[in-house]
Amino acid sequence: MKRSEKQAIIDNLKQEINSYSHFYLADISDLNAEKTSQLRQICFQKEVKLIVVKNTLLKRALDASGKEADELLDALKGNTAMMFCNTGNVPAKIIKDFRKKNPKLERPVLKAAYVEESVYMGEENLETLATIKSKEELIGDIVTLLQSPAKNVVSALQSSGQTLTGILQTLSEKE
Repeated sequence: MKRSEKQAIIDNLKQEINSYSHFYLADISDLNAEKTSQLRQICFQKEVKLIVVKNTLLKRALDASGKEADELLDALKGNTAMMFCNTGNVPAKIIKDFRKKNPKLERPVLKAAYVEESVYMGEENLETLATIKSKEELIGDIVTLLQSPAKNVVSALQSSGQTLTGILQTLSEKE
């Protein structure tokens, strides 16, 4: 591969790293063509971009990107696939669900992740990453919490109004 071709790949990787807010590094080397295709389809459906990269080119792209992800360099051994997304927990859920559907497979293996400007190293963080709430989920929770007291007040006013009306009707009928 010529130096200019390598530089073009590095520039493309740098652009991808900077255009997505989260990315995962995984090892999918043991997957056959059929399983790799299935994983790619799932990623496409969930709006996750999956690409296989060379470690040396990825190191250069990470250095050029300006992201504080120097810890990720330790994970760049063996085969590496990158999963880019804008929702931090989606790739972890994809990996977890893919393994659940294919129990005989040990892959994909999470090597590292860059989520919410934090670095997570190793397979042991997969469960943690899968349970992280996305920005949209957090906003939904906050809206629900804010609506809850208002709903309680409205329902109390409605029920007490109905009770008061019932009492007045009963008293007027007695007379």
